Amino acid sequence: MSLTLDNVSRVVDGVAHVADANITFEAGSFNVLLGRTLAGKTSLMRLMAGLDKPDQGRVLVDGRDVTEQTVQKRNISMIYQQFINYPNLTVWDNIASPLKLAKVSSDEINRRVRETAAMLRIEPLLKRYPLELSGGQQQRTAMARALVKDATLILFDEPLVNLDYKLREELRAELRELFKARNCVAVYATTEPNEALALGGVTTLLHEGRIIQSGPVMDVYRKPTNVVAAELFSEPPINFMPGRVTETDVTFDEYAHHPLTRELSQLQPDDYTFGIRPSHISLVPQNDDDLELAMTVELAEISGSETFMHVKNEHFELVLQLMGVHEYHTETPIKIYLPIGKLFVFDKAGELIHAPAHVRSVPANEE
Repeated sequence: MSLTLDNVSRVVDGVAHVADANITFEAGSFNVLLGRTLAGKTSLMRLMAGLDKPDQGRVLVDGRDVTEQTVQKRNISMIYQQFINYPNLTVWDNIASPLKLAKVSSDEINRRVRETAAMLRIEPLLKRYPLELSGGQQQRTAMARALVKDATLILFDEPLVNLDYKLREELRAELRELFKARNCVAVYATTEPNEALALGGVTTLLHEGRIIQSGPVMDVYRKPTNVVAAELFSEPPINFMPGRVTETDVTFDEYAHHPLTRELSQLQPDDYTFGIRPSHISLVPQNDDDLELAMTVELAEISGSETFMHVKNEHFELVLQLMGVHEYHTETPIKIYLPIGKLFVFDKAGELIHAPAHVRSVPANEE
């Protein structure tokens, strides 16, 4: 089953929750909707499910218009961030409920309930009631009830938020494997770029109700179409710096200069916005052509085995994502190293015109 949104829009109280959405989700695909809170992810999924109707446009299933079809007539499952279970039913009966409604045989119900419960690590809980479970266990029960049904469209609205870190990692991998064997469309909404990368599949970026980019996850990550896409698909957010390309070098507000590499020499001399991911900046040079910048520490934020270091100079501010614990006092002078080969370049309209290659940069005049 394929699902297509054809020029779909929805306006609520004068605010566009979804604007001119055009996208197709192919049969058997795993799709991630990535965007900030209120970007339109849930609104888009409600339109897919038939819970809401678009103010304009059509929803198509295998090319057939189902825009006016009620949710009851669509074979869908939806899993929400907040778990929803029947409190008077055991975990077993909660999971089995959609199969019983569909009049599936007892043997088949038994097999599918046990398989799904095993995948979600809740087999020992099948005789308990929801109020006897932890929050994470209740969410796993709600997920199992949705997954046990042989739906053609399964929608996940940030379903792992309430689960512990280890289980989230396990479920991400298992969800990908689960849907490889199904011919359904799976759509997973998240606010976390790292979760989108971990899940893989096709990623669609949403911003203020609009689809700004869609494609295989690594294509979108490596070649964000504009500054908004680059910012959305980076955690911590990508660094941006104003700069200029001349006939011979790259300059950053006359503060720092670097000879043009072969890749950057293809750009016309002009002003640009340069982007670099926090994980690509280091405290020691990694390449012979790294650009050294003198900065001042604003904050060194230790998070587990990583340190997020905020630095600044009179021209711009940057964030570094460093492995390990690095303790620095505020206002400490520091030198950082920026790999020219890892720069994204955006034009004055914010559109991507150059993305880093997956090879080391070399000087423009080097053979």
